[in-house]
Amino acid sequence: MAAPPVVPPALENAKLRRVAIVGVGLIGASFGLALRKAGFAGGIVGVSSPRSIAAAEERGAIDGGVTLEDAVAASDLVFLSQPISAIVETIARLEALDREGLLVTDAGSTKSAIECAAIHHLRHCRFIGGHPMAGKEQRGAEAADGDLFKGRPWILTREAEDETEREFRDWIVACGATIRILDAATHDRLVAWSSHLPQLASTALSAALHERQPLAATVAGPGLMDMTRLAMSSYDLWHDILETNQVEVAAALDAYIAQLQGLRANMEDEFARGADFARGLRSS
Repeated sequence: MAAPPVVPPALENAKLRRVAIVGVGLIGASFGLALRKAGFAGGIVGVSSPRSIAAAEERGAIDGGVTLEDAVAASDLVFLSQPISAIVETIARLEALDREGLLVTDAGSTKSAIECAAIHHLRHCRFIGGHPMAGKEQRGAEAADGDLFKGRPWILTREAEDETEREFRDWIVACGATIRILDAATHDRLVAWSSHLPQLASTALSAALHERQPLAATVAGPGLMDMTRLAMSSYDLWHDILETNQVEVAAALDAYIAQLQGLRANMEDEFARGADFARGLRSS
């Protein structure tokens, strides 16, 4: 039996009345759209470049743009959806703005470096590390989608501990996501396999075709299109991810290379093991 839908908190009883989204690109603007679609009636402001603010405002993801100082002073939730290095820098800036009653979370693709920054700089507000496992090859508020998080895991690095944090969890669920609790180290190890390794495999395949068999593109079917889709992602985005998860990514790459070598030596068994896992992944 399906679980009953989560009823968003009534605004008059809500702890979260104003949300500030720092970085209104694809994920940040999609979060604003998803909140509105889920029934959030409070204020949503953005902290970003003028171009991004204009695009997000035009899409209806935010009500307008403010400075980080104004966002922190007047908001109940600050959602950091920048590249990882920028999230770490913003957390350092929040040290001077830190205040009781504020909840800070993020959408960074790795968690350990961000959590270390939060522990070091944030002494008064509450912080929960987060990572919505959703995205597109396109970037920017122009590509934002209020349904982006539907049916996707949303990782949080700890359980909710007070009423404000529980309300934030309710809004995540109301946006259609499924919450998973993983500590930062476990998160970084698992996403090295589930996200970072697929990106690198797709990139390596595309680079190999480009360098060694460019004419293969003239006979490409949907399988090659599926396998190379991730290779369209920008290195500007991936640089921070790979830089802050080097050990786990290296371990995943080493294991994958060993698996490819095993495939060459014993294709039948490797095909069977791979097919079993792939079928299980799609049925889960």
